[in-house]
Amino acid sequence: MRITTSGIIETVKDKIIAAIVGTGDIFQATMDTVAQILAAAIKDTGKVGMSVSDVIADVASGAIRGAVQVGADVGLAAKGIMVGMLCGTKETGTAVLETISHTSHAAIRDTAALGGDLEAAATGLVVGAIEGGTKMGVSAEEAGAAAADGALKGAGQVGSAAVDTVRKAVIKQLSRVKAALKELEMVASES
Repeated sequence: MRITTSGIIETVKDKIIAAIVGTGDIFQATMDTVAQILAAAIKDTGKVGMSVSDVIADVASGAIRGAVQVGADVGLAAKGIMVGMLCGTKETGTAVLETISHTSHAAIRDTAALGGDLEAAATGLVVGAIEGGTKMGVSAEEAGAAAADGALKGAGQVGSAAVDTVRKAVIKQLSRVKAALKELEMVASES
C-alpha cells in the first residue's frame, strides 16, 4: 500500500485542526502533532516509497494548511511546525540543517499559496529553528541561516513580493539573534 502525498497532507491538516481547536494552544498543539506524525511517517518511508524530504514537505504543508484553515496565528504555528519537525526527526538520524531548510521551504510556499501572513510565518520558522536546533547541538546562527535559506527558496517559487516580505522578516529576526549573542558574549567575558 502506497501513501500518497495528498493523503499525508490531508491527514496532517485534519489532525492539526483537531489539535488546535481541542487545546487552543497553537504552538504546543502544532509541535506535538507534527512531531508524532513525522516520527511515524519517517519510519514508514521505505515501505511507502517516499523520501524523508518528501515526508517533511508534506507534513509542513498539511500543518500550515490546518493552521490557516482555523485562523490560527501563523507565526506560532510555524514555530510549532519547526520545533515539532526537529523533535520528530531527532531519532531518525536526519540532518538537522536539511530538516530546517526543507521545513521552511514547504511552510513558506504553502503559506503564500493560502494567502497567509508570510512575515509571521518566516519569523516563526526562524525562531523555531533556533530554539529546536540549539537543543540538537546546532549553533543559533546555523539554524537561523538554514531557516532563512529554505524560507527564501519557498518564497522564490511564489514571486518577488513574497521574497521581499520573507527577506525583511528573516533579516530582522537574524539581527535580533546576533545582538542577543553579542550581549551574551559580553556578559560571559565580564564574569
